[in-house]
Amino acid sequence: MARSSSRSNDWGFPRWRGYGGDRGATQVRMCDRHGCDQPGDRPAPKAPNNPERWYFCEEHAAEYNRNWDYFAGLSAEEAARREADERRTSAGYAEQAHQRWAGPGDGRWTRDEMRAFETLDLEVDASFEDVKTAWRRLAKANHPDVKPNDAEAAVRFQAVQAAFEILRRAEERRPR
Repeated sequence: MARSSSRSNDWGFPRWRGYGGDRGATQVRMCDRHGCDQPGDRPAPKAPNNPERWYFCEEHAAEYNRNWDYFAGLSAEEAARREADERRTSAGYAEQAHQRWAGPGDGRWTRDEMRAFETLDLEVDASFEDVKTAWRRLAKANHPDVKPNDAEAAVRFQAVQAAFEILRRAEERRPR
């Protein structure tokens, strides 16, 4: 009397199916918006600090986020207090510059440093030697001693000096 084997055919080498392949159908969660038949693969909180989630399709997630009011149900004083607490603890998105996902560009430069590069007519990938060269060139061209009665040149000279100072401080902070 032969016993039936409970082993599958893909336990050894070569595997006859792909790795991670299940025999059952894959469960697809549908969008929680009434009447929508798209896959719901974008979680959204039901309320602030609530672990329960709705799952929406891309279109309804965008609609949900557009209408989301984080301060709903709070008085003006409570909303201001919550916002101040989040800014103080760096929990607000605007204060997450140290994570490099809130700033401009690729995250290497702050907004002021990007403006400094524009003031010196440089690309953001310029070396500090290029910064010094551009600073010297523009400072000589706009110096008040070279153009004594030109108010616009004096303003440009001050802007060039400020831009160089910003980039010099950024270079000093950069890890070696």
